[in-house]
Amino acid sequence: MAWSAILFHLIRSKTNPARRQDRIPPVRDEEKDQRVRPGWPRLALGALSGVLAGFASLAVAELVAAAVRPQSSPVIAVGGASIDATPAPVKEWAIRHFGTNDKLVLQLGILAVLAVLALALGALAVRFRRVGAAGVLLFGVVGAAAAASRPDSSSFADALPSVVGAIAGALLLYVLVGRLTMGRRTPASAPGAVTEETGDSLPVSAGWDRRGFVVAAASAAAVSAAVGAVGRSLNASRGQDAIASRKKVVLPSPRSPAQPVSKRIGLRVPGISPFVTANRDFYRVDTALVVPKVNAAAWRLRIHGKGVRRPGVYSFDDLLHRELIERDITLTCVSNEVGGPYVGNARWIGVRLTDLLAECGVEPPSQGGPADQLVSRSVDGMTIGSPVEDLMDGRDAMLALGMNGEPLPFAHGFPVRMVVPGLYGFVSACKWIDDIELTTFDSYDPYWVKRGWARRAPIKTESRIDAPKPFARPKAGTVMIAGVAWAQRRGIDKVEVRIDDRPWQEAHLADEDTLDTWRQWSLPWQATKGGHTLTVRATDRTGAVQTDTRTRTIPDGASGWHSVVVTVE
Repeated sequence: MAWSAILFHLIRSKTNPARRQDRIPPVRDEEKDQRVRPGWPRLALGALSGVLAGFASLAVAELVAAAVRPQSSPVIAVGGASIDATPAPVKEWAIRHFGTNDKLVLQLGILAVLAVLALALGALAVRFRRVGAAGVLLFGVVGAAAAASRPDSSSFADALPSVVGAIAGALLLYVLVGRLTMGRRTPASAPGAVTEETGDSLPVSAGWDRRGFVVAAASAAAVSAAVGAVGRSLNASRGQDAIASRKKVVLPSPRSPAQPVSKRIGLRVPGISPFVTANRDFYRVDTALVVPKVNAAAWRLRIHGKGVRRPGVYSFDDLLHRELIERDITLTCVSNEVGGPYVGNARWIGVRLTDLLAECGVEPPSQGGPADQLVSRSVDGMTIGSPVEDLMDGRDAMLALGMNGEPLPFAHGFPVRMVVPGLYGFVSACKWIDDIELTTFDSYDPYWVKRGWARRAPIKTESRIDAPKPFARPKAGTVMIAGVAWAQRRGIDKVEVRIDDRPWQEAHLADEDTLDTWRQWSLPWQATKGGHTLTVRATDRTGAVQTDTRTRTIPDGASGWHSVVVTVE
């Protein structure tokens, strides 16, 4: 009897669905995800989890970057790599449409892309939890590679913010999505379960921890915000020593001051560019997403390379106590379109570059020197190549320490930058300079040359209408047309204006300061009602007339006549 009872019990347990249910093996997360298709509410919450994970990743990376350096932040590193990889026409388009806000637009664009990808990874993780977390880790690898590849990266420590941030983000996503896929093992939730009475399949469903998800998501958002705020604060404080060092700088009186500015050098015409561009208004075009803040006390400049018989290392105080010169010089960016804003005039004070090069035993190629290119390097890794012959031909090329009566602003190169009259900035105006190497054009291509720009780029003769503005609607009668013209190292001899298709009229020129500064001009116009096109052209001191041939900025600067269309009422 006992054996028959045991056999009956075993047979019944094999055939009874209710008992068989107790022996169903636990379902792994991946299998459950494949069997249970989540609805839109949980997909939406999964996408939210992805965004929170991305936010946490960036916040943690910001905090770690404070311990490494601000430039190692993944957004900054990826942004810098994006700038380097962007084709020149795209860069031109960005500068033309966004101006000096191009870097902000780039960073916002990177954050927008990351947000979209975070949404997608979060939604994916609801069904494939580990795959979503792995996706977050993959983006950390991308950020780490970008940081380690930057030209100013000195160690693999720059990769740490991206790596640590990605790990934090991946773990958070895994935890949050776990709350969405966490179910209670009840008969109704057991895959493939059937009723004991009828043998019908029970509906497949999966519960999830709503309260746990809300608590975890809210906590993650709060902690991430706090961590990000601390990281930003620490990153900002890293520049305090540089700010303090700039405040201590007292510019001495130059041994060779700039000549006094004539009262007739500036025209009193509303809307015309002032002769001296204020520091706050001076254009800024560079590739630095974070403006370097360099401590002047720790800064050093090294001069070395081909033909340098006596290599030298100079501190900021070394330069400050040398013979200083002061000059008014107009700078122009090669990205300046015809009529564009990327040109400005300032009073610079600094050390003659020729003096330093001669002290190091450098001779120009015309005197037998073996180097024809001077490569200047910035603390952020930028390289700019300049013709040695131009730097040593007698022009006032300098290592500038001051701008318009004060130490250089950080955005314009503090503690030291190069200023070379007559050359576009991309072949001369290295900001935050800390290294000068003498070499040849044949043996080295600097940053912009590698991207299709010219090796040599003297500034072209150009002119611009400042007033009236394009599409202005002046009243009929006397309207003053005015603007600026420049041809550094040659000077402006004449400016002419054409109204519609009428003959050219010679404009009145303000006094000339030097050959290296722009010159204001004006022309009174008896305006009649209707639409009109105003065009300007300049003639430099060599007799060359500004060309009407329109060219792009690449490879060596834009050319063409500037025109504005107005409607006289």
